[in-house]
Amino acid sequence: MTSPFISTINQLLSFLVVGGQIIAVVLFLLILFYKKSPLLKFVGKNGYLFAFIVSLTAMSGSLFYSEVAGFTPCVLCWYQRILMYPQAILLAVALWKGDRRINDYLIVLSAIGALIATYHYFLQIGVLPELPCSVTGFSVSCSQVFIMNLGYITIPMMALTVFLLLILLALINKKIRVEPKLKV
Repeated sequence: MTSPFISTINQLLSFLVVGGQIIAVVLFLLILFYKKSPLLKFVGKNGYLFAFIVSLTAMSGSLFYSEVAGFTPCVLCWYQRILMYPQAILLAVALWKGDRRINDYLIVLSAIGALIATYHYFLQIGVLPELPCSVTGFSVSCSQVFIMNLGYITIPMMALTVFLLLILLALINKKIRVEPKLKV
């Protein structure tokens, strides 16, 4: 049984995931059908800030689950963390320096993370056969479901949503190519 605090944070993170998924679908549709959208221009101009907020929230959420809720990360969770955490740092430095050239790095890290998160999600919901992750001796089973909210949101689904959002934000930023103002 989880505490009310952990339950509340868990619900909040789940609703953020749903919101992120809706935003991702809207952005994807705008990219496909309305490339000249003022919304896309706005997102392109502020994409690194949005991506930083998303990656920092994801990093904080994963630390919450392991350090506060007490969920032991499995091997696949660690791989996803390895691909997520540096993005918050890269984005913070890019925002600080006004550097708009990290899109390719964000896309590659997020694409690999999305593949791992997709595999992990399918493993958890039983689409793929269970692999004995715990055989390595230092991890819980990768198929163990710590949370299941709204009938489909697990921790790997949260990570997948974040990685896809980061890919979209980087692609929009790359496409819009809003040059930073020169510092005097």
